[in-house]
Amino acid sequence: MTFSHDIVIVGAGGAGLMAALYAAEEGADVAVVSKLHPLRSHTGAAQGGIGAALGNEEEDSWLWHAFDTVKGSDYLGDQDAIEQMCKDAPRTIIELEHYGVPFSRTNEGKIAQRRFGGHTRNFGEAPVRRACYAADRTGHVILHTLYEQCVKKQVRFYDEYQVLDLLMTEGGTCNGVVAYEILTGDVHTFHAKAVCFATGGYGRVFKTTSNAHAGTGDGFALAVRAGVPLQDMEFVQFHPTGLYRLGILITEGARGEGGILRNSEGERFMERYAPTVKDLAPRDMVSQCIYTEIREGRGINGKEYVHLDMTHVGKEVLEHKLPEISTFSRVYLGIDPVEQPIPVAPTCHYAMGGIPTNVDGQVVRSGDRSDIVPGFYACGECACVSVHGANRLGTNSLLDLVVFGRRTGMAMAAAIKADNKKAALSENPEKRTRDTLESIMARSDGEKAVSIRTDLQETMMKNVSVYRNDDTLAESLSDLKDLRRRVKSVTVEDKGRKFNTDLMDAVEILFMMDYAEAIAAGAKNRTESRGAHSREDFSSRDDENWLKHTLFFGKGDDGYDIEYKDVTITRFQPKERKY
Repeated sequence: MTFSHDIVIVGAGGAGLMAALYAAEEGADVAVVSKLHPLRSHTGAAQGGIGAALGNEEEDSWLWHAFDTVKGSDYLGDQDAIEQMCKDAPRTIIELEHYGVPFSRTNEGKIAQRRFGGHTRNFGEAPVRRACYAADRTGHVILHTLYEQCVKKQVRFYDEYQVLDLLMTEGGTCNGVVAYEILTGDVHTFHAKAVCFATGGYGRVFKTTSNAHAGTGDGFALAVRAGVPLQDMEFVQFHPTGLYRLGILITEGARGEGGILRNSEGERFMERYAPTVKDLAPRDMVSQCIYTEIREGRGINGKEYVHLDMTHVGKEVLEHKLPEISTFSRVYLGIDPVEQPIPVAPTCHYAMGGIPTNVDGQVVRSGDRSDIVPGFYACGECACVSVHGANRLGTNSLLDLVVFGRRTGMAMAAAIKADNKKAALSENPEKRTRDTLESIMARSDGEKAVSIRTDLQETMMKNVSVYRNDDTLAESLSDLKDLRRRVKSVTVEDKGRKFNTDLMDAVEILFMMDYAEAIAAGAKNRTESRGAHSREDFSSRDDENWLKHTLFFGKGDDGYDIEYKDVTITRFQPKERKY
């Protein structure tokens, strides 16, 4: 079956819903296609806050926010995009409030704000309260509010349809997607004037991650297969405070409310590494410091974790401002944070890189940013505009979703008003998808997806995580080459049509192979340490040779090409990054 809409948005998290809402408000016929019910999207797991220089509790400025974002990115973020995001932030927060997001409040009734890592006043002078929050369920309430508003605006939702192909004309215009309906096993074409990917991150390529099970990076792979490059994929953020061994996130808001990281000696070790902001240093630095403490033998009881101490914060703060993390600790570890410190270790959390776009969500193919892919847009974590550079500041993920989701929705609506024609579909747009599915289903012998995925996650976690060097990265690329050979024989036990999640697991491991190589190859080529990319064999940042973005062009079994493009610098010249 073929469905026809003005705009098809793939993904129903914060970015996809924001784009859908603003496009629908401009009168566009909008469809949202999601592998999950929208309210299960990973945006709902975001806890601590969304950044904006409202100045409700302390003096603040969008320019200070921009400086912190640039510095946090280790000067790899594009400063024109960062300025756009930080300027747009206050008005976007007020719009969310008017849509119905139930933010926590000050005694005066203003939106409450808390401190977060790397956010400062007066260009690094001291921490500032910039994170707007709703207890520790900020993403949850934003997601629910946007979904309700989209329903109100009659956005059409196709829930539990997994997109498996991106359709392009011979001339390079995007004109739709192909999706697998999980309920029935049917394959459908979605024909559109504009397609937007808001497909989220790829944390599931690593063994330990805070990401939902659906975070398999489908959009990254589909873009690569369509000839679109991936930008800065070597920059993967490990959040410093995941529950030990589980990876379940303990929000940075816990440290914003006074939580302290301690090693086996009870020392507040971040005072040694970041004497000004201490435990509220940016995430890349805190994760690297935790691993350093563990490597030097100061992990708790000799194990690979440290303590997040909230015992001095008080029961009232934990119960009213951080109820979810308190529940997580009690349920999963049997530890009451009111009385005992929480065991934490870094967990794969966020993809700084992704599908390259401009500030209006238009996908760009070339290093000089001139080659727009007609009809193709991206926003959210799967996109790289690049406001996060080499390391994303906490609270800027939700901000990225709503600011650039909004801009992308408006841009798509304007584009279809200017040109109301759909590019024609090819004669058989579903052939590639059907052939892939049928070949997997037809195999009687082969390897199951779970074994391939386990080995992929092991090599990525062992060789391409917080610390890297030439040997570990070479090992990962060798492993990936072998895994690419193995994945050709992936098979399934379930041969049925309805709810065949076994089949979707097999397709997802094919996707994961397509972009895992981009992470490892970009990291091996980049012979410096910058932000979340920490090379033990090249420990210094190298602005002379590496102040540039990586562009990865995948060619399947034929390898890959890597190109580079300049970083946009406006106000803030690169300098040493100290906190």
